[in-house]
Amino acid sequence: MRFSQDYAPTGRQGPGGPGPVRRAAPGRTGAALAAAVALALVLTGCGGTAEPAAGSGTTGAPAATADRVEPLATTPEPRLPVTVRSADGARVTIGSTDRIVPLTGSLSEIVFTLGLGEQVVARDITATFEQAEKLPVVTRAHDVSAESVLSLKPTVVLADTTTGPGEAIEQIRDAGIPLLVVEPAKELADVGRRIDTVAAALGVPDSGSELKERTQSRIDAARKSVPAHEDGRKPRVAFLYLRGSASVYLLGGSGSGASSLLEAAGAVDAGKASGLKKDFTAITSEALAKAAPDAILVMSKGLESVDGIDGLVKIPGIAETPAGMDRRVVSIDDGVLLNYGPRTNQVLADLVEQLYPKGGTGK
Repeated sequence: MRFSQDYAPTGRQGPGGPGPVRRAAPGRTGAALAAAVALALVLTGCGGTAEPAAGSGTTGAPAATADRVEPLATTPEPRLPVTVRSADGARVTIGSTDRIVPLTGSLSEIVFTLGLGEQVVARDITATFEQAEKLPVVTRAHDVSAESVLSLKPTVVLADTTTGPGEAIEQIRDAGIPLLVVEPAKELADVGRRIDTVAAALGVPDSGSELKERTQSRIDAARKSVPAHEDGRKPRVAFLYLRGSASVYLLGGSGSGASSLLEAAGAVDAGKASGLKKDFTAITSEALAKAAPDAILVMSKGLESVDGIDGLVKIPGIAETPAGMDRRVVSIDDGVLLNYGPRTNQVLADLVEQLYPKGGTGK
């Protein structure tokens, strides 16, 4: 099952312009999150851009901005053919980028940002940013339809290690279509590597280097916006994955994928710091008390699913935490939060702006 930071959280896993809360396409939140939720149950209501519930009172949530990616100003000039190593061990030779099919929203984002959007002929359900939204969808729920992909006669297909089912991937390869599997990104350090991998496969390594440099410089600028902690104490932030309609309430641990962002924002991942070794664990009053978060990080669709902050504090244990007592919640779009790609700088800037409203220290 695919879970949506490409959800769609990205469905399996699964980031924008400057500014805070982005109403972006659902992205894949990461394989860890996908696996955790898959074990819990089959999620309902996946996909679609979500606004926080009216009156939720999310701290520091700015007005919505257009859900667009920003392509490079330079025109890419693919140098093909190229032979690259796929994450599943296969050697893949790509001779044309005339018809590209990225099978995750985050991969679509990279392809469009590299300037190759006009060659993309289909999208995964989680690629809902403006430039891609009118493309035909080749997934059912979050499973790839090999028949739909093949009907579009792609010259190259991009997937990641959480794309499935496996039978569909093999069917596409058996039809002679070059299909590259890319390792997912799990932290800020993975952003450049993922951009390089996609750019190399599409024969535009120079564009990849340019995009990587642009992305890193913007991430560095976002890091510099973190205010000093006057009391020397970093805010403790718990990442919660919520789907109220499916009664899924999870607390992120060391492998949730959120730690890197929180630490870059000058915060402490409360779940990780409390000793949670699992990627995600069911929320309990005991676990929340041990985590003792000053703030709670959620995806906007998750917050909406529990009826905003009013519903969030009704989850057992939330109201008793410092974050619950202060109703201090940071909400970021599902589709960008854990994508770790060309728009991660915007996610980080959004996180900083909400966590430290008006340049405060977070206290």
